[in-house]
Amino acid sequence: MAGISTHVLDTDRGRPAAGVKIELSVREGDTWRMVKTMTTNADGRTDGPVVAAADARVGEYQLEFHTDAYFKGLPDAGGEEPFVDNAVVRFSIFDVKQHYHVPLLCTPGSCTTYRGS
Repeated sequence: MAGISTHVLDTDRGRPAAGVKIELSVREGDTWRMVKTMTTNADGRTDGPVVAAADARVGEYQLEFHTDAYFKGLPDAGGEEPFVDNAVVRFSIFDVKQHYHVPLLCTPGSCTTYRGS
């Protein structure tokens, strides 16, 4: 399975982060062009691939995770502003035959990512 996929985990609460808006952009020269917007489902995943295998191209990509709105919208948010605003992850695809999974683990005060499987 090639292409790009993602999921978001709320590690502060120990569960998937549902309802997180994610924007996919591609680099074109010196600028980023937004390609599409998705929202995570109850499992913290997008309903389909971020980029399908047939649409994957060599190049630079950006995922912007709107975690600030997610944390502010939680019923137990407590009114505090999250330390991390929107998490932006930039990465490159060098081989379109490979799968690129980009998970985000987040709390109101931190975020981390890695190349998953």
